[in-house]
Amino acid sequence: MKKYNIAIVGATGMVGRKFLQVLEERQLPVENYYLFASARSAGTKIPFMGREYTVEELNETCFDGKDIHIALFSAGAGVSLKYAPIAASKNIVVIDNSSAWRMDENVPLVVPEVNPQDILKHKGIIANPNCSTIQAVVALKPLHDRYKIKRIVYSTYQAVSGAGMAGYTDLERGIQGEPPQKFPHPIFANCLPHIDVFLENGYTKEEMKMIQETKKIMGDQSLRITATTVRVPVFHGHSESINVEFEKDFDLNELKQVLANAPGVVLVDDPASNCYPMPIYTQDKDEVFVGRIRRDESVDSGVNLWVVADNVRKGAATNTVQIAQRLISYWEDGELE
Repeated sequence: MKKYNIAIVGATGMVGRKFLQVLEERQLPVENYYLFASARSAGTKIPFMGREYTVEELNETCFDGKDIHIALFSAGAGVSLKYAPIAASKNIVVIDNSSAWRMDENVPLVVPEVNPQDILKHKGIIANPNCSTIQAVVALKPLHDRYKIKRIVYSTYQAVSGAGMAGYTDLERGIQGEPPQKFPHPIFANCLPHIDVFLENGYTKEEMKMIQETKKIMGDQSLRITATTVRVPVFHGHSESINVEFEKDFDLNELKQVLANAPGVVLVDDPASNCYPMPIYTQDKDEVFVGRIRRDESVDSGVNLWVVADNVRKGAATNTVQIAQRLISYWEDGELE
């Protein structure tokens, strides 16, 4: 197997460091790694893969002369808008974790358990979806394939780490009785029905991301979707209550078995034993955990799901690395040049 060279852009951030952890665990066929960050972080020493790497400054020429095959970006939308096209122009495939390219019609939006074939359509940039969308579609795609989803109602309970280190620090500060710096209100002992900015239609940008990204990933613009996204005082792990209405009727036990057999899903559904997914048990795991599965008795063919995952791993770093793995496998199989 050929050896590849991978760059990490935003290597000193929360997700960038998680990239490194997941890459070390998964042992991709990589010969050289290159770590990039802002000028402020350039020169930082990071131990990785048994050696010490020096972080280089991200600039217009930093990719030159390095024969990089893949660049994993997690440095914010502004950075991605500027530097992803530069990297792509040098025949580097960018896998971007920001919101910059997700809804671009020329950029595939990929969750490997759901739509890996879309990687084959890339034109130099592949987008990693929003963390809350990723875990939802991993659970919903096998059900859509079997029963044809008509409508989805998302209600999310999202950890502060979804807002980066600043969100994490706000909860730590709140526990100590200090005022928030990231969020508009205290997050400790509170819930904020406000993630990202409010739009003219009354939804937040996060809510519209979930709606639009789900349709794109599932390849079905006919889906009817609504969402309410809430920040809760949890450090790690997003939880989601998902109400689904199907075109077809279903047997509940069969539906549970469909989920149990689905790639990337762990069924945790034994309420009689108080056994259901919780964020505290998903930390640093790659799977999506599903439980509290029950019929919605207010409609003919509806079901309620409780879906939990580590938002920094599956919701960001792991999904990105999985895309890189699948990309390499397509190259090795000759399906992509």
